[in-house]
Amino acid sequence: MNWKHLLSVTLLAAWPGNAMVMADNVMNGPAIKAAAPVRPAPTVRASTNVALPRGQAMPALWLLADKDTKIWLFGTVHVLPENLRWQGRVLVKAMDESQELVLELSPDAMKGGALGASMLELGVSNGLPPIRGRVPADKQEALGRMIGQSGVPEQVFDRLESWAAGLTLVGVQFRQLGLSQGHGVEDVLTARFERARKPISGLETPAQQLGYFDGLGEDSQRMFLASMLEDPAALRGDFDKMIAAWARGDEQAIVASFDEEAGLSEELRDVLMRKRNARWADWLAKRLDKPGTVMVAVGAGHLAGPDSVQTLLNTRGLTTKRVQ
Repeated sequence: MNWKHLLSVTLLAAWPGNAMVMADNVMNGPAIKAAAPVRPAPTVRASTNVALPRGQAMPALWLLADKDTKIWLFGTVHVLPENLRWQGRVLVKAMDESQELVLELSPDAMKGGALGASMLELGVSNGLPPIRGRVPADKQEALGRMIGQSGVPEQVFDRLESWAAGLTLVGVQFRQLGLSQGHGVEDVLTARFERARKPISGLETPAQQLGYFDGLGEDSQRMFLASMLEDPAALRGDFDKMIAAWARGDEQAIVASFDEEAGLSEELRDVLMRKRNARWADWLAKRLDKPGTVMVAVGAGHLAGPDSVQTLLNTRGLTTKRVQ
């Protein structure tokens, strides 16, 4: 599994549809950042060659509970082929009985240009090297093609920090996979809880999520940027494997995918996974003090492996039970 898949199970709940907001801000200046219109992500139907599991998908679901509190822990994928069936009986029951939903980012946090403003503040700098000089020579042609497909002028990319340039190219990768926003797990959960008029909150803010990247060293940022430039055919195969592992609730396959990435940048893995998992485990432990039933849905990679949220809860004397 490669970096874009790490992103798809961690930080992409908000990003792809907002790249053009950021570009407007960079080109036109900070005075318009609060008023920059949100341009919707291009709508692309799932391509016919997506390798979908047959029948009903059964992604993993856990329960953390005490005498008066139930917390459903659900691992998500932020973008999915639109025709994948994943809402089985057990999961629907958990959603329906939950009184609130907690995501990585709340829907309200992404309204009003907040994400574009955060990108402007954190992701744009003067005096940077040209973007093409920040990737290996054998990747520069691919970078030029992807910039052309992004709809963002190359002079804008020259002003983006390397991590921000990489995030801007994520939307291009999604289009290459035949994916669009609106079919991810968070989209479905949000719509369901909004229809039921149940509250939805977030564990983090857009500024916090983007800040994880902004704090990376330049070597890790450039490694991340270069990873966006891989062959679409290879990307397709990796994406299909990741979706299949999630759909069958295969923790070991998810863990194996992340283990393949460990040698790329220990810094990025630590910032995006380990430290966030520790903060979320603390939040969950404290949430048990409040009676009620809540569903917490975060990227599936956070709920698998030796650094998972469940493992960290166990070190605090709290046990989770897998129910699907």
